[in-house]
Amino acid sequence: MFVVTEADVAAIRAVFDQEGELSAAIELRRRFPGITDNANARACARTIAGWTPLPDPPPPVTRLRPRKDG
Repeated sequence: MFVVTEADVAAIRAVFDQEGELSAAIELRRRFPGITDNANARACARTIAGWTPLPDPPPPVTRLRPRKDG
């Protein structure tokens, strides 16, 4: 298990889009030296490249009138 930052995602996705899966796997292995298996690195690179950004959180609710308790 490893934690991937937004910067890692952006770099891996850029390499994947520009140069392909193998280059993205090499970039992933460069950033995470604990991954030594090429097949696993390629699978992780494909997964990371396919992620979609999370939607923005909804804005907070602003009450126009105070609540009536009771």
